Amino acid sequence: MDAPQRGALMLVRFIAVALIGLGVIELSLSWLESSAHHASLRIFDFVLPVILLVLGAAVLIKAGSLAEWISNKLDE
Repeated sequence: MDAPQRGALMLVRFIAVALIGLGVIELSLSWLESSAHHASLRIFDFVLPVILLVLGAAVLIKAGSLAEWISNKLDE
């Protein structure tokens, strides 16, 4: 694996982990807020962090092909 593709792979993995981390933080903060106020967790507060988690997992799974695509675009 050459250097540009390795750098693109690191970038894609970093973005995927950041999306997953953000989803976990948002979900835990929504849960803590609803439990502190003794209210139920609203569907909107649950769906958006789950979308971030799923998007991050999808990017992490497809990291190799995304990194190859990015390095090909940068080479052009």
